[in-house]
Amino acid sequence: MKKTNPRGSTAKRNIAPKNTDEYLARVPEPARSTLKKVRAAIRSVMPLEATEAISYGIPAFKCKGPLVWFAAFPKHCSLFPTAAVIEKFKNELKSFRTSKGTIRFPVDKPLSPALVKKLVKARLAQQDRKKLRRS
Repeated sequence: MKKTNPRGSTAKRNIAPKNTDEYLARVPEPARSTLKKVRAAIRSVMPLEATEAISYGIPAFKCKGPLVWFAAFPKHCSLFPTAAVIEKFKNELKSFRTSKGTIRFPVDKPLSPALVKKLVKARLAQQDRKKLRRS
């Protein structure tokens, strides 16, 4: 039995999407175009070995573990780069609604590619630091 989407995103169906393209195909415009821009910005700074997956029913990028997630909801889109990354960039994120690990933005206005890239690079650096501490 397939999992249903527990997060209430706009890409709802009875069966969880198998991949990011399937997820995006279920998202109505203008949120779909917004998430495609966010996805492209994330991809542009990901290492070659990074992969895309569905995690918690939403698209995610993974590289030696989960890195960032993104999703569409009825009234907003979200990027989930972790609480530490949001805290690090809190001044640049003042014009967005944020919570512990979430940045919310309008369905028709993606985060700027430059900001997405900064957030993802910070998340990658955070992951690298964690690996070094474990060594």
